Amino acid sequence: MKPIILSRRDLLRLGGVAALGTAAGGALTACSSNGPTLQYMFWGSTAEQEAVEDMLKSFEGTLSDDSKLTIEPLYTPDDYDTKLNALVASNRMPDVAYIQNGMAYRLAEQGRLLDLAPYFDDYPGIGGRLPEAYNFWSESETFGTPAALEIMCLFTNKKAFDEAGIELPPVTADTAWDWDAFVEAAYRLTVDQNGRRPDEDGFDTTQVARFGTLANMWSGAWYGLLLSNGVDVVDSSGTTTQLNSPEAVEVLQNLVDLMHEHRVAPSPTQLGNNAPSTPAQLASDRLGMAIDGQWALLDISQSGFDFGIGVLPSYGTPTTASMGGAIGISAETEHLEEALELYTYQSDPSVVGLFSSGLWMPVEEKYYTDEEFIKVWTDNDAHPAEYRTAVVDYAVSSSTRYFAERMRNYEAIDKVISPAMERIQTGEEDVQAVMDEVADQLNDGLLQGFYPNPLV
Repeated sequence: MKPIILSRRDLLRLGGVAALGTAAGGALTACSSNGPTLQYMFWGSTAEQEAVEDMLKSFEGTLSDDSKLTIEPLYTPDDYDTKLNALVASNRMPDVAYIQNGMAYRLAEQGRLLDLAPYFDDYPGIGGRLPEAYNFWSESETFGTPAALEIMCLFTNKKAFDEAGIELPPVTADTAWDWDAFVEAAYRLTVDQNGRRPDEDGFDTTQVARFGTLANMWSGAWYGLLLSNGVDVVDSSGTTTQLNSPEAVEVLQNLVDLMHEHRVAPSPTQLGNNAPSTPAQLASDRLGMAIDGQWALLDISQSGFDFGIGVLPSYGTPTTASMGGAIGISAETEHLEEALELYTYQSDPSVVGLFSSGLWMPVEEKYYTDEEFIKVWTDNDAHPAEYRTAVVDYAVSSSTRYFAERMRNYEAIDKVISPAMERIQTGEEDVQAVMDEVADQLNDGLLQGFYPNPLV
């Protein structure tokens, strides 16, 4: 499933939240019912909203007539954390909910989320998932996994590549572009209104018709690049950051240079506060390629343009980040059996269209290793031919779970990292100096190690 991600617009408004008064009120899209209801709270695009609500309606159809239970979707596209926190504080937590991982660990430690470990044997669909997908808050207690996993990949506008006369990005990990090749392709894809490229005289930065790529400064987007360059956000103990190391600074500086030196990606000013989504920019020929989460496939495949998928550029060791926002069951749910059944149902690609539509990737290993099970969710129009190697095989061979979903105290850590990304993306501050400041703050007690996972 798609995790909450910080776009540039989100970064610009860090520290500001909507009034709590709207959190438990009309800002949530829900269905009303006179009988018992099981509430399911989630975020996402409008396409994701439709897909999730279809899944919930399908699950409701599996319930016995005797239950008379209605599944009530609570679609919450904005200020999600604020609104969920308000519901928790007022003892109105939804029965099942998407939850940002940092918040989920906190709620679990407070006893607000159900420990799913005791149900592994009775519900194999919950107990038989990829070991690395589980979120344990102690050596024996887990609030489960995401409903689905995702990886970061490289989406392309094939028309733009045809017009530039260049080959599409590699679709296997062992043939991944190096960073220089990625930048060169971005140069060829970028053109102004007069057809000039950034390395040609007269290129007009105020009249760019198409940018080659985006410089995504969200940590989930650059985490795989960081690992590829031989470092992590923190050391193996999880208590000392490596963000100010030469290798990390190189990766971050390269992203900044896409905007301000190479001019192949829009700067914050050029992008604007209300920029269209990445799928929309690719579909409208405003972008040639972009690093984004696999979840974007849902919107991209429905956008009516010729698209492709490739692997990320590599600094030496091909690596991508795997991730997925947590889904938890309230410890106070009055519909325990149905909540557990829904938790299982939502992650089954054989009955839930969220996988074949391109939004989600499975959490069970057999859907990556068994040909028949792979076909269940990839043999359809939403998944292009190269998907097998560029995503399925890539996830198996070259993915590492996103650090933010494994670290203690991440809510506080993110309040240091995200504003720093906002600062450096302007191109006005020295990346090394900003990362040194970040290191001073993180190493001063904010880094508290990783949560355990006894299954790996």
